[in-house]
Amino acid sequence: SPPGARGAEGKMAAPVSEESPALEPGAAPYGNFPNYSRFHPPEGRVSLLPGGLLRSLFPAAARPLLGLDVGCNSGELSVALYRHLLGLQESEGSLDRPAAGKDLNLLCCDIDPVLIERAQQCSPFPASISFANLDIMDSSAREPLLRSYLGRFGRSIFDIGFCMSVTMWIHLNHGDSGLMEFLSFLSSLCKYLLIEPQPWKCYRAAARRLRKLGRNDFDHFRSLAINGDMAERITQILTQDCAMELVCCFGSTSWDRNLLLFKSNGSNHENR
Repeated sequence: SPPGARGAEGKMAAPVSEESPALEPGAAPYGNFPNYSRFHPPEGRVSLLPGGLLRSLFPAAARPLLGLDVGCNSGELSVALYRHLLGLQESEGSLDRPAAGKDLNLLCCDIDPVLIERAQQCSPFPASISFANLDIMDSSAREPLLRSYLGRFGRSIFDIGFCMSVTMWIHLNHGDSGLMEFLSFLSSLCKYLLIEPQPWKCYRAAARRLRKLGRNDFDHFRSLAINGDMAERITQILTQDCAMELVCCFGSTSWDRNLLLFKSNGSNHENR
């Protein structure tokens, strides 16, 4: 999703909307690209994930399982993940499988209200996939929303979180401390975390796009001490600072991004 966390970029300036005259890629400084799935199609990720993943991770867990997709953009990847995890065919919508929501419910958030509105309008599973406009880095906004959603199911944390091509946008807009806070928060909120970090070359490309458009550089880009092999650096943060362990790397997409699955050891959930 890409970017959607764009929900993740905190107190941000108004996101680029479809009505904006500038739809160049560089005009989406929070990753809220209006046509993201056209250049990074969902199949490029979900094809790397094994069938039956939820059954293997949660063999005896109570259903429904709860998932959180941070930075869902306009929802195409969220829906593709949902279909894949439940073994649904592309032709199957909510009317074909009314029981699907009994197995998995997804809360998907993004910073861009225009993208969220599109996701809500196009979702084939409105009963089990919820889309919410949220800046995930705004604690005053995220806490009541997430607490309310989890409370509907009598839960305090999510079973699995998805963070797909979001970390760079958090990092560029909130700096090293923002990235650390974001990863710490996600690890405290999810038993498992599937994360797709952008490599460092994407940071340089994003900065170039902004400069090409004559815009100011990202505030933190030139001062980031967390750099280089971002998959390795994020793995270090999650395993050394966030009480998670790396379970599996499902491989790399055709655009050179690893899909990494982490599991919490539970100690970081005690205060939730």
